[in-house]
Amino acid sequence: MTSTTSTRTPGRALRRTAATAVLLALAATLAGPAGPAGAAGATAASPVGVWQLDGYGTVLRVESGRLQEYQLTGVSCLPGESARRLPGGGPFRYATEDGEVLTVRPGSVHIDGSVGDRATRRLAALPDRCRDAPAPGPAADPVATFDVFWQTFAENYPFFAAKGIDWNAVRDRQRPRVHAGTTDAELFAVFQEMLAPLHDAHVRLLAGDRFFAEGRPGTAIPSRELDTRVKAYIQDVDLAGRAPQEFAQGRISYADLPDGRGYLRLSGFSGYTGSGDFAAESAELNRALDTVFTAERTARLRGLVIDLRINGGGHDALGLQLAARLTDRPYFAYAKRVRNDPADATRFTRPQPLHVQPARAPRYTGPIAVLTGGSTVSAGETFTQALLDRPGRTIRIGQPTQGVFSDVLGRTLPNGWSLGLPNEQFLTAAGKTFDGPGIPVGHTTPVFTEEEFDRRRDSAFTAALDRLPRR
Repeated sequence: MTSTTSTRTPGRALRRTAATAVLLALAATLAGPAGPAGAAGATAASPVGVWQLDGYGTVLRVESGRLQEYQLTGVSCLPGESARRLPGGGPFRYATEDGEVLTVRPGSVHIDGSVGDRATRRLAALPDRCRDAPAPGPAADPVATFDVFWQTFAENYPFFAAKGIDWNAVRDRQRPRVHAGTTDAELFAVFQEMLAPLHDAHVRLLAGDRFFAEGRPGTAIPSRELDTRVKAYIQDVDLAGRAPQEFAQGRISYADLPDGRGYLRLSGFSGYTGSGDFAAESAELNRALDTVFTAERTARLRGLVIDLRINGGGHDALGLQLAARLTDRPYFAYAKRVRNDPADATRFTRPQPLHVQPARAPRYTGPIAVLTGGSTVSAGETFTQALLDRPGRTIRIGQPTQGVFSDVLGRTLPNGWSLGLPNEQFLTAAGKTFDGPGIPVGHTTPVFTEEEFDRRRDSAFTAALDRLPRR
């Protein structure tokens, strides 16, 4: 589930920033019945044509060399990102300008770094309202921008009821404040007032040099400054001044601890390479894990502390890649589903189950203590969730995670502003989600409070060592 620091950024409209839910009835109204072919020269086995995503208010026009996204609501169709086909054989693979890679097959789209596939169905043609869709720009009417903003959340956001928010009442209260003469500053203030009560770290608005994002009250969103402070503190207090091994541009670190335990810290599931390319990120993670989980070390480790307390998220697929080094048999990680009825926030696609498969490399299968807190965000949380049913003893210590799991759905508003919001849920085997309150811990301790810093204490780390076996 991309993140607050990387893959879930508002500009990436095709990924975790992927598209959003459009009602099937809406598609029928706009485009007419689906046909067997979407473009000249397309066949049933070809991805060339026009495709509607199930549960992501998005239509894709796929050509042999280019892909174009269209973002739909009940009141709008706006062109989104475009991508060019990558050279090489096999399925059609397209890359956006910022490096997002999509694999398009008849009936599905896969986005590198995301987990699962997005189902599609072929349309006979591009919906009428998309054919002459104006490009977003600053000349757009503020009222039209408001309407698309409100409609985007109304059709895609799954959590209004859980958060006790009447979105219709919000529209009735705020829309009269917007008119043709509303300035950008005034419109941004209206939108910010509408979004702030959601307390959702996967909701963000970018308007030139104005930016809004807000996490759950009482928590801190990961930042480079916080990560730097915590990393130095851990080395000084927990590791007695010993520098850990560092990998992936410092995003991953490991240290052997006394009495046969190990300490693995991850500040995120992205940012491992300069390019940010998912294949390179995955390879870099494997290099780090190959160094940490050697056959000799996995045989002698008595316990492992995995520290996710400052983790800004990234690629969910990298979390599953790490989980694969922590089991010797397959097991259920979570199921993913997406809201797919703009008129009904309780309607979702059929859950797509994801599993952890043991890696073909040395694996550690002993006891694990996972340290989490309110700054454990996004892919840091989906990785934590992927350990809930892990075979073997796994305990969680610290504070609940932030409570945001979905890929971020990236939208462009008529005036050119960028918007991000969640539209998915990650389910446990029992069908439970942790959106909002986050994943709870089994043992509660303070996490990087000022009192902990002042007293040179790390209660969560100490509790982990107390509960893991020692040599």
